[in-house]
Amino acid sequence: MIRSNIKKQFSCDRNKLWNIITDNTNYSWRSDLSKIEIIDNTHFVEYTKNNFSTYFTITSKVKLKEYKFDLENANLKGKWIGIFTELPNGNIELDFTEEIEVNRFMMKLLAKSYLKSQQKRYMRDLEKELNK
Repeated sequence: MIRSNIKKQFSCDRNKLWNIITDNTNYSWRSDLSKIEIIDNTHFVEYTKNNFSTYFTITSKVKLKEYKFDLENANLKGKWIGIFTELPNGNIELDFTEEIEVNRFMMKLLAKSYLKSQQKRYMRDLEKELNK
């Protein structure tokens, strides 16, 4: 299993942060997506700008604490874990971990760096949205 983790602190309203991350109807801030199709309360599909789809099943959604889901597409399957922690200084720390298994050996060589770059992009996009 390939694992990647990113942590970042934000100084903002914690409800606003939670709502941006968990509201799948508002994805325009994500520079990597063309759309999100909501299937029901626990299932959704993200489409990249190249129309590549990834299926998600929300496994835990505890407001301002944790957001977890399983994910799967043609190349990989795994899980994503998001932990929200309010720090003594008033900031919110996001601790995001993604664990995946890839279908092809060649992809194993590139998967870790790909996950890291995706996580960094997500945090950059999130910061831009929060600063609007």
